[in-house]
Amino acid sequence: MEEIKAGFAKFVTKTATEEKNLFYGFSVNDDEIFCREGYRDADGLLAHVGNIGALLAEMLKKADLTRIEVHGPAAELEKLKGPLAHLNPVWFTMESQRN
Repeated sequence: MEEIKAGFAKFVTKTATEEKNLFYGFSVNDDEIFCREGYRDADGLLAHVGNIGALLAEMLKKADLTRIEVHGPAAELEKLKGPLAHLNPVWFTMESQRN
């Protein structure tokens, strides 16, 4: 776990270069890690996936990915369903929100 936690900074630094990233960070509960992140639109999330792909591949050698949730407006989710299908995310359609 300590080795995985040490890698968080690499993700945060790499994500800081992404123009459409709104927030990004990790939280930990015992042996469970949660990455909370937000993007302006589907293109922002797709850019992120491309940007951190190598880092994620390295982390997944040490940890299991148990769940991915994608939340957003229906039109933006539709743009992601094909490109992210291999990750088998759970899709949540935004019904109301405060900006």
